[in-house]
Amino acid sequence: MGMFTTAVALTVGLASPAVADELNSYPFRDPALPLNTRVDDLVKRLTLAEKVSLLHQFQPAIPRLGVPEFKTGTEALHGLGWTTERTNGNVVTANATVFPQAVGLASTWDPALIKKIGSVVGDEARAYHSQDPGFWGLQLWAPVVNLLRDPRWGRNEEGYSEDPLLTGAISTAYGKGMTGDHPQYLKSAPVLKHYLANNNEVDRTTTSSNLRPRVLREYDEQAFKPAIAADAATGVMSSYNLVNGRPATVNPDLNDVVRSWTGKTLYNVSDAAGPHNLTGSQKYYGTSEEGFSAALKAGLDGFTVDNQDSAPTVKIINSALAKGLLAESDIDKAAKHVLSVRFRLGEFDPDGGPYAKIGKDVVNSPAHRELARKSAGEAMVMLKNDRATLPLDPKRSVAVIGPLEKTLYTDWYSGGLPYKVTPVDGIRARLGAGAKVTDTEAVDRIALRDAATGKYLSGGAGDAGAVLKTGATSVGATEQFDAFDWGQGVLTLRSVANGKYVERQGLSNASSPFVNQAPQPRDWFVHQQFKLEDAGDGTVVIKYAGYETPNDWDGPNSYLTVAADGTLTLGSPNAAGATKFRKEQVTSGIDSAVSAARSAETAVVVVGSMPFINGREDHDRTTMALAESQSELIKAVRKANPNTVVVVENSYPTTLNWEQENVPAILWTSHAGQETGNALADVLYGDVNPAGRLTQTWYRSDADLPDILDYDIMKRGTTYQYFNGDPLYSFGHGLSYTNFRYSDLRLGKPGPQGTFEATVNVTNTGKRAGDEVVQLYTRQLVSRDKQPNQQLRGFERVNLQPGQTKTVRLSVPDLRHWDVTRGKWVLETSVHEVMVGASASDIRLRSALPVRGEQIPPRDLTRDTRAIDFDDYSGVELVDESKVRGEAVGVGAGDWLRFSDVDFRSGAKTFTARTARAEAGTSTVEIRLGGPRGRLVGTAQIAATGDKYKYSTTTATVSGLSGRQDVYLVFTSDARISTFSLR
Repeated sequence: MGMFTTAVALTVGLASPAVADELNSYPFRDPALPLNTRVDDLVKRLTLAEKVSLLHQFQPAIPRLGVPEFKTGTEALHGLGWTTERTNGNVVTANATVFPQAVGLASTWDPALIKKIGSVVGDEARAYHSQDPGFWGLQLWAPVVNLLRDPRWGRNEEGYSEDPLLTGAISTAYGKGMTGDHPQYLKSAPVLKHYLANNNEVDRTTTSSNLRPRVLREYDEQAFKPAIAADAATGVMSSYNLVNGRPATVNPDLNDVVRSWTGKTLYNVSDAAGPHNLTGSQKYYGTSEEGFSAALKAGLDGFTVDNQDSAPTVKIINSALAKGLLAESDIDKAAKHVLSVRFRLGEFDPDGGPYAKIGKDVVNSPAHRELARKSAGEAMVMLKNDRATLPLDPKRSVAVIGPLEKTLYTDWYSGGLPYKVTPVDGIRARLGAGAKVTDTEAVDRIALRDAATGKYLSGGAGDAGAVLKTGATSVGATEQFDAFDWGQGVLTLRSVANGKYVERQGLSNASSPFVNQAPQPRDWFVHQQFKLEDAGDGTVVIKYAGYETPNDWDGPNSYLTVAADGTLTLGSPNAAGATKFRKEQVTSGIDSAVSAARSAETAVVVVGSMPFINGREDHDRTTMALAESQSELIKAVRKANPNTVVVVENSYPTTLNWEQENVPAILWTSHAGQETGNALADVLYGDVNPAGRLTQTWYRSDADLPDILDYDIMKRGTTYQYFNGDPLYSFGHGLSYTNFRYSDLRLGKPGPQGTFEATVNVTNTGKRAGDEVVQLYTRQLVSRDKQPNQQLRGFERVNLQPGQTKTVRLSVPDLRHWDVTRGKWVLETSVHEVMVGASASDIRLRSALPVRGEQIPPRDLTRDTRAIDFDDYSGVELVDESKVRGEAVGVGAGDWLRFSDVDFRSGAKTFTARTARAEAGTSTVEIRLGGPRGRLVGTAQIAATGDKYKYSTTTATVSGLSGRQDVYLVFTSDARISTFSLR
């Protein structure tokens, strides 16, 4: 028994010495054997039923072989977050070290720091695992590497950047920290989310992300590849959306592409309930057996469905086996993927492997707390600092103002804060007991009086609150509520009597009462959201605003009414039937802010977001603007005190146009965890020189962005790579309390694939030590294809003392792009402009780099050409050629595809295409030259095939084709085209 790990010992219980000896004699228990040998040995000993049991998130123990239970999916986005209860699937939150949100971590531009954070997360995961191995699993669902191409994405805080290179560097560092540095064993097993192109929440299980080949290869895949290739991740999680018409749950790239990036065995899992969507919202397959079989064959190894209940998955897989949709070899393959990672975690080693002794004493240790503070400080970005407003003088009085000045918010994937240092806490601690620090949240304090009865709405005074009722005839603490305005009319109401938020209790629509009992707004269903709507006669009605995630059980009622006994209930489907209230202002938030600002020499206004409101998982933002009330607050404080500093604490780019023009200093931070306040004080008072840099473009207006469902950054001109407008703050932007000079840029000779090395001298010319983030961009000046305006190729965060110069060496591994004409990576002969500077718009040095490669030849359309390999398009949709693999182009009336620079040599006589048309009747494709209305050289009729997956051959005679031409295929009605040729 002494030879078993804790997990194994718990599984076999009080096994006799003979049984224990027998188990230990099996080859799979021998750490000296190769990994594949051990995995094969165990799989051979498993029954088919036992192998099938490994395919669910909750894997039962197999006592006869000493195999312990195993659970996938402990959340660890920016610290150990939570797991799910094995008996009911409920979320159980860890109280471990909480670091800045992922977008904040990336804002450090410091992979070395991020690796240390990842190591802490791995240690604390091991610590929790040591207490309950089957509950706190070591497969960690993090990091999220979906690119932040649209800042309105509800989950923007989960990702790192709009840039794939930065995302790859940060995710690799975080992952390597979590996995540990042992060449064979894993401290924990990170899984990358969410493969692929998952960047919208609206209709997220049914929308398809259209990825043309260059966007797929050059952009989206490049965010996932680095961590997988570096063994910093042990698998990917499939996303909810479709990609080019096919659900990501059955994307064949899970096998064909992702596994090709590494020699290690990967363990891929689904997102929660994703496989059920195949027959549910997506209606892609008719039966669960078909859907689960397709997912398994595409490269999925673990099914995250039905919470803790594995029985439905087992039943579906067994039925698929019985129907011949799966073979035992398919199960074996997935089981080996699962077990390979479990072996690397040390699970089957007698001593549990090199990380087995990490215990609970490491959780939130002093060193981890210090790292949390350091990371929060390093992540802060100084957006503006006119007239050296910052750092602040600690001898001057300060007013700390705003709705986030004395609270810290967590997000859905955060662990519980083991302690909280709020902004005002941190400032008071930094300045000491004798300092003059005033503060106000600057929110309106209101009372609500029933317009019909004159009775006030009251909550409870105790910690548990009470059901809200009308009945009071005067205003006391129980009748007062602080109204936090989060924009778009959404409020949260915090009871003055007990400091708890009003929330809807339960999900029963008609009888749901409201209670002042929530410590903070949060949870999957955010029951703490309300709107006070003007009834037009001096009264307001209360609308429950917690339906941003609609559900079948919601029912028709969304307005509040007062029942006969005075209880506030969800009683009306419309405003006309709602109870009218008179809103009485007890105190004005603006007045309190102005008073505080005038009383101090400096005002620090802390505004931002509540991570569960107006943008989160399942709910995209509709605007990048601050809440109007927060903008009004800033303006009022700035008018009252010119020495105003604005701190924006949120998770996404924000349109701060007025603030940039009128406020002397602006800082941005993500929701930065338990040490937010200390870190903020460190930066405000100059103990830490800010060096965070933006990881996204901050646009000036919502109008700068296309539809959130448009993933074609090349055509729509989004992200810093293709945006042609004037951003408010550019990608990579961030200021310092010191200045840096760049000099002596030198470029090495380009090698294969365009690899080269650049060196540049950077000097701190100021009087303070500080970090500079040196950024290297390139731009290809001549190309057959559209190229980015600039592309990040390397970066380094470097610390410099006053007057110190360092030579920064940056290696660029690749200057190739994807050639759609031949379906391969290509290095063109061209000149690349190499730009080094402090941001994408603050370029300090430039140099030309001639690169010898090849010239992309003219297109040869005599070969079968994939329609998806177009050069340009209008109106088309990218779709699945079949349910298994392949892409096609779905077209409608007026849509067109362009294929540039086609060399017809001696001419072509026949157009041949592989087409499908589900609708009755025929469609037409016109073959034109030079433009969608250019010279017509042929017309083909696309016959109806009766099914979008049933293809036939379409042909037509063409004439007048010679020389080098741009070919346009123009369509008159709905059809699909997979391939075509002109011969």
